[in-house]
Amino acid sequence: MREVWSAPVRFAECDQGGVVFNGHYLTWAHEAVEAWWTALGLPFAHTGLDQRIKAATLEWRSSARWGDTVTVDAELDRMGSSSFTVALTVRVGERVCCVVRTTYVAVADGLPIPWPEHVRALLQG
Repeated sequence: MREVWSAPVRFAECDQGGVVFNGHYLTWAHEAVEAWWTALGLPFAHTGLDQRIKAATLEWRSSARWGDTVTVDAELDRMGSSSFTVALTVRVGERVCCVVRTTYVAVADGLPIPWPEHVRALLQG
């Protein structure tokens, strides 16, 4: 499933040249994941699970700038037993700015646990 989140680039997200700081791509990715979970029917904060980000990578391609509107497409990239990875493509129009891959893991008492079947079914559509 693909879900789009979008927002205008704010001045506070940019350097003096109007170019977005790298860390904001991760913030936008997280916003998109929250919207994606909600679209799946399970709001992110209400999964009933303790979940953590295991890893996040950014593959930068071009800059978003002040005044642009960014959109983020989110889709399941990989499903494991205790973790899954979401691929998030940040765009300005048709131009890809960054691809973020974030891996989430379900945990209990600080250790990975399998995602419940109802969550797996929602994630895999």
